[in-house]
Amino acid sequence: MILVDTNVLLDVYKADPIWMPWSLNHLRSAKPGQLAINMVVYAELAGHPAEPAHLDQFVDMLGMQMRDLSRPAARLAGMAFRQYRQRGGTKTGVLPDFFIGAHAQADGYKLLTRDAGRYRRYFPDIELISP
Repeated sequence: MILVDTNVLLDVYKADPIWMPWSLNHLRSAKPGQLAINMVVYAELAGHPAEPAHLDQFVDMLGMQMRDLSRPAARLAGMAFRQYRQRGGTKTGVLPDFFIGAHAQADGYKLLTRDAGRYRRYFPDIELISP
């Protein structure tokens, strides 16, 4: 299973001239039923200024499955956030990337993202698909 990060989906939706080809190529090369998002990615899409007018149809068109965040994943997200704060991070709430990364790591999913830095730092066991 491949968990897809919000930035990859926005590349496609916004037809980003630089990143859309890379993102679309990776989405198209996945086997049917292999791509997934969670409610955190869904919420980020819904809250983005470029939110697809028909978000559910957009997600369905791309063949995304919706996967629930497990208790072990939520715990891992909290622990990663604690590390972030101990390292001087200034945000006061658990960041969406921590939920996404923890979900991928806890469930053994690959993660398709263009923003690998935070994931590499806090979730070193994830297999990343990134530029």
